[in-house]
Amino acid sequence: MNDFFATIGQSLGHVIRFIVDALSAGLQGLDDAAGSFIGGIAGALGIPANLLSLLMLALGLWLLYKAVSALRRRAVIAALLWIVLGVSVLGWLIN
Repeated sequence: MNDFFATIGQSLGHVIRFIVDALSAGLQGLDDAAGSFIGGIAGALGIPANLLSLLMLALGLWLLYKAVSALRRRAVIAALLWIVLGVSVLGWLIN
């Protein structure tokens, strides 16, 4: 009887190990792809690939998005303000 439960336990262990290995390989590929993507953006812009630089890039792009959104609402002065802020952040980051 002991061998029966040991066999079931080993079989279940192998199934769990297979699932964990498959997920690990899939997530490793996703991690490599994300790292390459961030490295490519940082390399093209000439900025370091650290968290602060990427947050500043996201902030600058968000400000430009707000400018486009203001233009769609026909708020020209607000759009100009958002454009100046967005370009200032991105210009500071890239230089």
